Amino acid sequence: MSWEWIDIISHPLWMVSTVILSIIVRSQRRGPWDPRACTVRLNGKTAIVTGANTGIGKFIALDFARRGARVILACRSEARGNAALQEIRRLSGNDDVHLKLLDTSSLDSVRKFAAQILQEEKQLHILVNNAGASGLPRALTADGIEVSFATNHVGPFLLTNLLLDLLKRSAPSRIVNVASVNHWRGKVDFSHFHGENLSYKMDTVYNHTKLHNILCTNELARRLQNTGVTANSLHPGVVMTEVMRNYSWLVRFLFSCVGFFFFKTPEEGAVSAIYCAVAEETEGITGKYFDSDCFIALPSPLARDPALATKDFEFCERLTAKL
Repeated sequence: MSWEWIDIISHPLWMVSTVILSIIVRSQRRGPWDPRACTVRLNGKTAIVTGANTGIGKFIALDFARRGARVILACRSEARGNAALQEIRRLSGNDDVHLKLLDTSSLDSVRKFAAQILQEEKQLHILVNNAGASGLPRALTADGIEVSFATNHVGPFLLTNLLLDLLKRSAPSRIVNVASVNHWRGKVDFSHFHGENLSYKMDTVYNHTKLHNILCTNELARRLQNTGVTANSLHPGVVMTEVMRNYSWLVRFLFSCVGFFFFKTPEEGAVSAIYCAVAEETEGITGKYFDSDCFIALPSPLARDPALATKDFEFCERLTAKL
């Protein structure tokens, strides 16, 4: 008796076995570093987390709050930000958690947020650039920047540079940039920043922005040597977050179905960022790229090019200085 592939994959036994295996894989998934086992306290420290109203950003902020930090949630939506604020205060028992509005796609919003921080905060020990989006439709911002590049890279780049002096005065301090393993499929073409020569297939633009994240993090780390400020980037893993909210309902549905069994939860996805921000093991480490299991990993060859990193950083400096 011969079997066709369609017969095999539609057989009830195969389907049941697949579900059981998926559940086992999910239940046995463990990371090598557990934030709950880390006893580091952040009392007297100030931390900013962008995109902290949902997904991994909210769990990063919650972890910092549980450690006693003064936490500033940098969110685009006031309503959703306030909901996250109340939840984090309740779960952590820490009332020193605050909401500030920030839209990283708008350089005007970034400058207003940074000015408010510099006016109100005397110190800043941790900056986590987590806010980002994938699948945004083709568009230019009011600054003339392609919207995904503005949201994922140019806005966070400007924010970091505006807060650098405060981070230096507060040293030792840490800058943590959430990138992605997708950067391996990214390319560097500076015309992309203005929406030129771009393909909008799936997450192509997102991949490019994540490559720029790592390049500029590496160059920033080089420039910050001997200042007491470290800068690292990371891959959080494939996480069930709202980063896919701009895709079609079918893509989101398939992502959710597969992700339920194989992808990380937002809480699990926050682990590598928390590791870079608070772990004693990462103290003094800078200019590195961490994988989702909290190990130092080699990024793509393009991301490891120091000359390209310098060129990229200088381009972004000129771009933000003009706007």
